[in-house]
Amino acid sequence: MSDFRLKVFASVARNLSFTRASHELLVSQPAITKHIKELESAYGVRLFERMGNKIALTDAGRILMQHCDRIIADYKALEFEMNLLRGVHKGELRLGASTTISQYILPPLLARFAERFPQVALSLVSGNSTFVEQQLHAHAIDLGLVEGSSHQPNLKYSHFMRDELVAVVAAKNSSITDEISLEQLTRIPLVLREQGSGTLDVILRQLALHKIKLSDLNVLMHLGSTESIKAFIDHSNAMGIVSIRSIAPTWQTAVSESSTSTAFSCRETSNSLNSTEPKKALPQLSSLSYRK
Repeated sequence: MSDFRLKVFASVARNLSFTRASHELLVSQPAITKHIKELESAYGVRLFERMGNKIALTDAGRILMQHCDRIIADYKALEFEMNLLRGVHKGELRLGASTTISQYILPPLLARFAERFPQVALSLVSGNSTFVEQQLHAHAIDLGLVEGSSHQPNLKYSHFMRDELVAVVAAKNSSITDEISLEQLTRIPLVLREQGSGTLDVILRQLALHKIKLSDLNVLMHLGSTESIKAFIDHSNAMGIVSIRSIAPTWQTAVSESSTSTAFSCRETSNSLNSTEPKKALPQLSSLSYRK
């Protein structure tokens, strides 16, 4: 029932590209152009102006954009509520999740959701926590799942689940003992997640309690995913700090030293890392975030 032309306009306005809007909506580029021209004809204004190979919103386009997302959201809410009257769950749910959540937590949940609500069109984009929050601001997703404790004031956060961060090294790495002091931690070569990652945010907040800054650490490299960190340390003497969920399937074998990696977790009660206490790790909060 919603005006598809508004969805087309919103996509072009967000991407500032007719081509990217075409790919996003799975519609041909001539059809995208046609819908925009129809809107411009209906309102008697130009919505975009060309600047060389780029496009930009006109004043009229910016005004329409201010109303567009709310109108589309109202259409979705109306469709959802009318379907509920018939006992039907139907609509669209656009999710965004940080990489750890999207890779290790969401897949089985999404599979069960899709089985239970087959008429709800699910989509998922993945990136670090900052990226997910940016997607919410841009109205590109409806709901975000992020890690860390940094909260943006114009987003609403609800606790979703708790996670643990553990330090991991290759099993062949004999340079790191079972227990590591915080002083030793500053000298160990580390591979950490990139800036904007909720995992890195949690690590830095916990270390700040002991007056340790990122610049105090011996960081070899920042990588964009947990899997890349695990692959890196498997071929080096570096140490990574990752979600326990990324190694949970092999945790028992890791403890028995038959796995390819050895895991350590951060004690909450002392200034050391110890492999004998896997359940006391850096607390990591996973949250649902959405626009207020």
